[in-house]
Amino acid sequence: MRAVFLTLLIWFGVPGAACAETPIAAQVRSIVFAPEGSLGTAHAKLELDHLVDPSINVPDVVSDIDRMAETVRQMLATIPEAEAKKSIERLKALKAFIYRAGHWNDDKPFEYNLGDPYGKVFETRLLTHYLKTRRGNCVSMPLLFLALGERLDLELTLSTAPLHFLVKYTDDQTQQTYNLEATSGAGFTRDSWYQKKAPMTDKAIANGVYLKPLSPLEVRAVLAGIVVEHLIETERYEDAIAVSDVILEAYPEHAYVWIKKATAYYHLLRTEFRERYPNERDIPEEKLARATFLYQQNQLSFEHAEQLGWQAPELE
Repeated sequence: MRAVFLTLLIWFGVPGAACAETPIAAQVRSIVFAPEGSLGTAHAKLELDHLVDPSINVPDVVSDIDRMAETVRQMLATIPEAEAKKSIERLKALKAFIYRAGHWNDDKPFEYNLGDPYGKVFETRLLTHYLKTRRGNCVSMPLLFLALGERLDLELTLSTAPLHFLVKYTDDQTQQTYNLEATSGAGFTRDSWYQKKAPMTDKAIANGVYLKPLSPLEVRAVLAGIVVEHLIETERYEDAIAVSDVILEAYPEHAYVWIKKATAYYHLLRTEFRERYPNERDIPEEKLARATFLYQQNQLSFEHAEQLGWQAPELE
């Protein structure tokens, strides 16, 4: 949300102090900036989900995912060992485990939730919800695929399109990298399909906002976005800004979080000033610096996202 307000205040260019790192921001930092190799995708996702829903038992869910990976290994044991060592065969087994009904998944494959494809219902973006219901969206489905793939030594990472996650897979034989669309059987999907389905600017692609293979640090930064969304929904706007700063330190090109940071500043401006002083001329002089700071930070955050090439996505 972009503030269209305070024509008077733009004359008061008084900067305020940046938000201090709050306790929840420090928790997010410990996850996002975990030492290399110490925290896999599933564990990081679950730790971040736990900050949103403390009822999540992280070790138990990690164990469940480990058991799933072991089932896929047992499926691979039925083919010649030389074939099973090829990443494409491990990929096929993983696809079968997730998407094809069989004894390996108790005849309950994981499916795309067409009723909530964008994960608008907050709970559905939690990995535990997907594991429980076996109905996922463009956030939860790629994350389980990536988590299991890591356990099978597949070369996978996460990437993004507007309001969408996808998986990047590199074949160990050809060294070719492909997009896998986890909401559609993890089929190979061209960049051009994403560009048509969810329009994005060439500038955003060039700047690493979209379709970029993310590093492990950047993956964890992207996963932490759910914490920012939760904090905004629960009206903890200062915390949302502090967590956004941690994420943007790890992944400065994460335009979506620049927009969420702008939104948090908008809500601070709304609750502290717009609702209390409908006429901006009534704002006490001693509070003008604070109001100006919030207004400027809202504008600057939006401008930063736009400079990266971000544009508001159009939902179908």
